[in-house]
Amino acid sequence: MPKLSHGRALAFLADEAPLRLAVVHGAERATRADLERRSNRLARAYAERGVGPESLVTLALPNGIEFLVATLAVWKLGGSPQPISARLPEAERRAIVALAKPALIVGVAAGEYGDSFPSVPAGFAPAPALSDAALPDVVPPYVRTMTSGGSTGRPKLIVDLTPALADPTVAENGMQVRGTTLVPGPLYHAGPFIVSWQCLLSGGTLILTSRFDPEECLRLVAEHCVDWALFVPTMMQRIWKLPAEVRAKYDVSSLRRVMCTGAPSPEWLKRAWIEWLGPEKIWEAYGGTERIAGTLISGTEWLAHPGSVGKPPPERKMKILRPDGSACAPGEVGEIYMLPAAGRGTTYRYIGAEAEATSDGWETVGDMGWLDAGGYLYLADRKSDMVLVGGSNVYPAEVEAALDAHPAVRSSAVIGLPDEDLGQRIHALVDAPGGVTEEALRAHLAERLVVYKIPRSFEFVREVLRDDAGKVRRSALREARLPR
Repeated sequence: MPKLSHGRALAFLADEAPLRLAVVHGAERATRADLERRSNRLARAYAERGVGPESLVTLALPNGIEFLVATLAVWKLGGSPQPISARLPEAERRAIVALAKPALIVGVAAGEYGDSFPSVPAGFAPAPALSDAALPDVVPPYVRTMTSGGSTGRPKLIVDLTPALADPTVAENGMQVRGTTLVPGPLYHAGPFIVSWQCLLSGGTLILTSRFDPEECLRLVAEHCVDWALFVPTMMQRIWKLPAEVRAKYDVSSLRRVMCTGAPSPEWLKRAWIEWLGPEKIWEAYGGTERIAGTLISGTEWLAHPGSVGKPPPERKMKILRPDGSACAPGEVGEIYMLPAAGRGTTYRYIGAEAEATSDGWETVGDMGWLDAGGYLYLADRKSDMVLVGGSNVYPAEVEAALDAHPAVRSSAVIGLPDEDLGQRIHALVDAPGGVTEEALRAHLAERLVVYKIPRSFEFVREVLRDDAGKVRRSALREARLPR
C-alpha cells in the first residue's frame, strides 16, 4: 500500500485491531485505540495553544506512554516533535528553547517561559469536551528535530528533512510486522525514538522502560517474547556482566535481532554476545542523527571483519580524510566524511550550528575511523575527544574498551589532562563497585594496549559515568578536573 502520514498510519492500525496491545511501560498498558483517541484529543488541545504545520514542539517528558501520545499529537497537526531530557538542567533547557523557538513546550509548568513560549506540564490532560475523533490528514514535512551538543554548552538542533510517512504493512530495520520490540533507552535520543516508532507504525508492540536495568531487560524479553531489541554497548556490557546463573534464568530464545548502536562496540563484548546468542542475531549500526550516511553489519559478517561496523549502502558514500584534505590510505585513521544519495543538505539542516564540509559537499560529524581495503569502516572516536600524548594520538574509546573488559569494571571514562612533559596525559575514571586496585588494572591493560595508551593516573568514582543512552560527557568530566 502507499505510505501514509504517521497519524493516518496509526489510525489504520487502530481500525484494523483496536484492542491490540501497542505499548507496555511498567504497569501501564495502551492499545492501538488508546493511542489513537488520546492523541486526537491532545492534538486539539495543542492546536488551541498554537501548534500547526511545521511547528516545533519541545517535549520534555520522560519515557512513557504520555511521551508517545504527545509525539503522535504533534504529527497529527503537521508539526515536528523536538524531544529533550526531562531531567535537563534549566540552563541547558533554556538554551535549547531559545534556539528552537517552539510553538509549545510540553513537560514544563504552565507560564514558566512567560509570554514567550506557551507550555503545559507533564501529566497535562486536555479538556474532556474536546473530541477524540480523527483529525484532517496532514503530512508533517519534518519527521523529528533532535538535540545534540548540549553537553558542551553549545546545543544544536538537527531537523530531519524526511516527511513523516510510513507503510503500516511493512516492517523496517529487520523487524517483524506485528512484532515485539524492547527499547530500554531514552526516547530523547534518536536511536530509541526512531526504533520505537518503527515498531509502533508497523503494528508492533513496544516494550518501553523508564531506565535501563540489565536483569529487568532479560525478564521483559522472556515475559513478552521480545524478538527485536535495541541496546548501546554499555547496556550489553552490563547484561553480559550479570552472573551467568542470572542470565541463564531467562529464556531469551525469542530474540531474532539485537541491534547495537550509539557508540563503538568493543570486540570482546561483540564476541561474547555472538557466542551467547549466535552471530545471525547480533547486529551493529553506525550513523549520525544527520542521516548523511550509515553502515550496518550482522554478527556473521562481523566475524569475517572483526571490529568493523560494516559498509555504507551503494547510494551513500564515505571516505576518510587527513587534516589537509587528502585521502587516507586503507587502515589509516582520519576523519570520516559522508555524502548522501541526493547530495549535501538533503537529509537534515542544523539550527544553531554550521555543517563542516569540503568544497564539493562531503560532510563530517567529527567521527574518526578508517576503511580497510574492502571498504569496511572501523571507528576510532570523536575528533573532539582525541588525546595527543607526546605526539601520538590516543582515542579514549579504545582505552575504555580495554578497561571495561576487566570483570570488576562496570564502566569507565578516559580523558586528557594537561602535562608539562607530554602535552597531555591519559586520566582514567573507573566505576568498579566491587573494588579493584590500580596495579591490577595496569597489569590488565598492559596485555591489551601499548605503553603510551595506558593511563598515567586513575580515579575511582561512584558517580554514573554514562547516561541511559551510553553517552559519556568527556568534556564536562575534563573541565571538572582542570582546577585540580
